[in-house]
Amino acid sequence: MSGQLQGIIVPVTSFQQNCTILFDSETKRGVVIDPGGDVEKIQSAIKEQGLEIEAIWLTHGHIDHAGGAMDLKDALGVDIIGPHKDDLPLLEALEQQAQMFGVATVRNAVPDRWLEEGDTLAFGAHEFAVYHCPGHAPGHVIFYNEAAAFAHVGDVLFAGSIGRTDLPGGNHEALINSIKTKVLPLGDDVGFICGHGPGGKIGEERRNNPFLK
Repeated sequence: MSGQLQGIIVPVTSFQQNCTILFDSETKRGVVIDPGGDVEKIQSAIKEQGLEIEAIWLTHGHIDHAGGAMDLKDALGVDIIGPHKDDLPLLEALEQQAQMFGVATVRNAVPDRWLEEGDTLAFGAHEFAVYHCPGHAPGHVIFYNEAAAFAHVGDVLFAGSIGRTDLPGGNHEALINSIKTKVLPLGDDVGFICGHGPGGKIGEERRNNPFLK
């Protein structure tokens, strides 16, 4: 028997990245999306909720999203799934990114499985469609659950803003195209969690986000 899709956000590292734990309210099984660091903090949240984590999902390969992935994988004994293989250079350079930002104890991440446009991921009865949304990072993916009218959009779209494109592999035109062709068509009523700050509704962003005018 499965229950409702639920989510908690654990802000991690000095980047205040929204590490997201999605889980089933009945079975207490779920996944961790983007463990950017502060792995002990993430583990405490998992324990507090009494959850069993099935996998780690990554939206993209930046340090604030993938920096804690290998340590959490070791701690939980689960696979790292995603992002799209175009982010391999970023994931192979996490230790380098860490030196640049003065962050200690980060390991390059090695996913157990890459994701492609049109893939489906699930835990229990909760099924997510995968969309490849390059622009902020070349291999960025988002996760969409139609039944709950919910999407996790990583750093593609924010409440009132969009992902930055001045980092290696960033491309402003590609990002706008990803938002307009993949994210907005999910529908105005779809709620989203993003990589930093508060989430929102897609319709609100379509109507009022100054970057989409």
